[in-house]
Amino acid sequence: MITPTLGNIWLFIGTSLALLLIPGPAVLYIFARSVEQGRLAGFVSILGIHAATLVHVIVAALGLSAILASSALAFSAVKYAGAAYLIWLGLRKIFGRNELPDTETGLKAFGVARLLRDGFLVNLFNQKTALFFLAFLPQFIEVDRGHAAMQIAFMGLIYTCLGIITDGSYAFAAGIAGDWLRRNRRYLAVERYISGGPLIGLGLTAAFAGNRGSRQQ
Repeated sequence: MITPTLGNIWLFIGTSLALLLIPGPAVLYIFARSVEQGRLAGFVSILGIHAATLVHVIVAALGLSAILASSALAFSAVKYAGAAYLIWLGLRKIFGRNELPDTETGLKAFGVARLLRDGFLVNLFNQKTALFFLAFLPQFIEVDRGHAAMQIAFMGLIYTCLGIITDGSYAFAAGIAGDWLRRNRRYLAVERYISGGPLIGLGLTAAFAGNRGSRQQ
């Protein structure tokens, strides 16, 4: 068999859902995009985010994750690149020109390609996702059943599908809230700080708090 046992799969699904429901950089990014531009922009961002998740799946399945896990330099490079990108997105939001389109025109104004690109890069360098595939997912692989690469790929695809569902729920809820927030003058006055501030905070947290987590692996 090339897949883990059914009981192990259900355990993996339950644990993955618990992890995915905890807001991390990708979830907060989706929330900010959906509030700012509407649900459709949030859903497009999700496609970019989980295209990057599939990259993590492929890397793990090919065994490159083991190399990354054993190399402090490679892990640090991924961590700090992701942190720097989040901080850059936040600074661009705060100090850039005001880009708060209506829900109907938001996707056109920002462009599908840009939404896909930003979402992809946020999750490609997302330490939470990287750590999941480097340290957590292998615990559910049953070595005695063989085909470890296929088991990792199978579990990774399950995780990706679950992520699309949970992130889609966040985008839907945030899009509804955004319809009201965009009509609120007080919110419009501070919107750039509300959207940009959390991104900068996430980047700083990933940069400084990640060292402790990497030493514990």
